Amino acid sequence: MHWMLMPYRRYAEFSGRSRRMEYWMFTLFCVIVSIVLYGLMFAGGGLDLFTSIAAAQNAGIEPELTDVSFGPLFWIGAILLGLWGLATIIPQIAVTVRRLHDRDMSGWFYVGFIALVIVLNMIPMIGALLTLLLDIGWIVLMALPGR
Repeated sequence: MHWMLMPYRRYAEFSGRSRRMEYWMFTLFCVIVSIVLYGLMFAGGGLDLFTSIAAAQNAGIEPELTDVSFGPLFWIGAILLGLWGLATIIPQIAVTVRRLHDRDMSGWFYVGFIALVIVLNMIPMIGALLTLLLDIGWIVLMALPGR
């Protein structure tokens, strides 16, 4: 748990280094919290939204979303997910930049990666495949040992 919460103690510290353990444990923590919050949203009616859209697509008609109602769990999950995202975006960027520093790379590579993903997603069909390959490469880069 120490490694999972360390980026919050170093909230907006973009200098220095972060080891693999800190980066991946924080990423695991973010994934677990997101799954729990999305689970709240699905339990509160989000699943009904997806099933009505899927049923309409199978029937070949436009989905009628007026009959879908969201319960209080959906709204609690949505609000908590929004707050979680706002509270986590700066530490996530900071720990990624520090992880790149541990690999002896500039933090500006992260900006380049994001820009490249945006540009590749604008290319029809082949862009999704190229983005997938770029994402796999990013995961490998983050998993390689530092200095």
